[in-house]
Amino acid sequence: MINNIRNFCIIAHIDHGKSTLADRFLELTKTVEMRNMKNQYLDRMDLERERGITIKLQPVRMIWQSQNSNVKSQITNKSQIQNYNNSNDLKFDTCDFEFTNSCKEFVLNMIDTPGHVDFSYEVSRSLAAVEGALLLVDATQGVQAQTIANLYQAIEQGLDIIPVINKIDLPAADIEKVSAEIVSLLGVKLEEIFLVSAKTGEGVENILNAICEKIRPPKYDNDKTRALIFDSVYDSYRGVVAYVRLVDGEIKKGDRIKFISTNADDEALEVGVFKPEYQKTDKLGAGEIGYIVTGLKEINDCRVGDTITLVKDTEKNVVALPGYKEIKPMVYASIYPADGDINKLREALGKLKLNDYSLTYEPENSQAFGFGFKAGFLGLLHMEIIKERLEREYNLDVIVTIPQVNYQTYNIGQKIEYKEPWATLDIVTKEEYLGNIMELAQRSRAIYVATEYLADRVLLKYEAPLSSIIVNFYDKLKSVSAGYASMNYHIIGYRSGDLVKMDVLVAGDKIDVLSQVVHQTELHAKAHEMVTKLKEFIPKQMFQVSLQAAVGGKILARENIAAMKKDVAGYLYGGDISRKKKLWAKQARGKEKMKKLGRVEIPTDVFIKLLKY
Repeated sequence: MINNIRNFCIIAHIDHGKSTLADRFLELTKTVEMRNMKNQYLDRMDLERERGITIKLQPVRMIWQSQNSNVKSQITNKSQIQNYNNSNDLKFDTCDFEFTNSCKEFVLNMIDTPGHVDFSYEVSRSLAAVEGALLLVDATQGVQAQTIANLYQAIEQGLDIIPVINKIDLPAADIEKVSAEIVSLLGVKLEEIFLVSAKTGEGVENILNAICEKIRPPKYDNDKTRALIFDSVYDSYRGVVAYVRLVDGEIKKGDRIKFISTNADDEALEVGVFKPEYQKTDKLGAGEIGYIVTGLKEINDCRVGDTITLVKDTEKNVVALPGYKEIKPMVYASIYPADGDINKLREALGKLKLNDYSLTYEPENSQAFGFGFKAGFLGLLHMEIIKERLEREYNLDVIVTIPQVNYQTYNIGQKIEYKEPWATLDIVTKEEYLGNIMELAQRSRAIYVATEYLADRVLLKYEAPLSSIIVNFYDKLKSVSAGYASMNYHIIGYRSGDLVKMDVLVAGDKIDVLSQVVHQTELHAKAHEMVTKLKEFIPKQMFQVSLQAAVGGKILARENIAAMKKDVAGYLYGGDISRKKKLWAKQARGKEKMKKLGRVEIPTDVFIKLLKY
């Protein structure tokens, strides 16, 4: 019965305890047997476990027997925490829909979402598939930049928000302060905020009851069938598996389904729900979240954000669901196969894009590395994760060049001018670090916009060139704030600037993948930094190698890598010195010939080293 369905997701800043809270939900609802439980159960990739972060959204269906359908948080001060968690007789003040006490068993469809800004598209797709969200805030860290960004997305979607403070068991927890921040941010009453310790399980049962009470059931129309694709994966044996939210109607195994935007159609080979592994069912009904094995072999026929309907319903002129806002990459880097197998790389990128729709790529040809792809990413962590997945999941050895933002070029007479992307930059920090952060922002060419206060925290708003904040800015921000600052950014458009293209020449050859657009104020520093790093990272050759950074015909910086030395006259002893001189002269002529005809070997890890150091 659809009135018993509650669809929700968990949104928070990175490392605020989303995955741990999801673990407690799985235990309390007995979705996963205790003997099979492990930490971060919904983080299925090894990369997620190694890094301790959520990278991919993960849906799961839980059944909850509501023991107490009326719960209210009743937070007024720190001394009442224990009373709140043990209370069984409290009630909500209001409810957005009529609640029936006879509804004791609920179907809870949860989507666990990432917290890092690079995976914000995963969050936006999750929000479009649910009616409510748990806003999780760390009791020791308070409201952070990504907390605010995710909250605004949820509000735009019109979701029911349940604010939750996590980690209340820690000695450093400051519940009064964090509660005040949430009240200031969300405009809720103090007693509407829930307190939990996801680690110990304290207060978690109250959250499950609150989800049943505070989040509205789905709306639907049974006169037509529409399902929103919010994610998908490729199965080598069964084709594309679409993760869907059934908005209207129902889809059964064997139904002929149609994809509205691509006009593809096929048979639903299997339908089911996430427990969290695939569990087959007879059908998926309105309001449910599940999967459809489509049988499609062409990856591009199943797009995230597309609408699935029934072939028999096409005569009803079914209107596609709104889908998702088109995602625009923040940074670009070129990817080349180390072994030259471009077809294998193309196939792997296609399958990855099906699972990560924020990845973009197009063919490219480099003088240094041959055929490859120019790929777009949402950030440096996103780029690093894609590289790792290509190597681990598809057994590829790839070369990834230095990431850059996307510049717009236009001609003024005979001169090429550039426009660079700018972004709004939100920084949340403690007041005592304002001076350091403002100085850092000024060095990064950021323009101050405004300051807002959240209890004892400060929200600084800037506009800044994306190139200045995408690389190393976050590390510097953590350094100048002693770790008490977080940031979020959003592209706002392109602006003209005093920008020039800096080329890098190795042994006189221009290396196109090392060229970059640089602001005039940073030009000489970047030129010297580039050639100095290359001198360190490129191994010695049999001849002297010149490293140059130039703009047009003007050389800005130069370093030389000395030739590898070999004592060709070492076996000689005694006799006339002229014999040694002849050998040395022959060696010099050989090195000069190699310098003219040879090609410098640049190791594949040079680009990663340039990024990290």
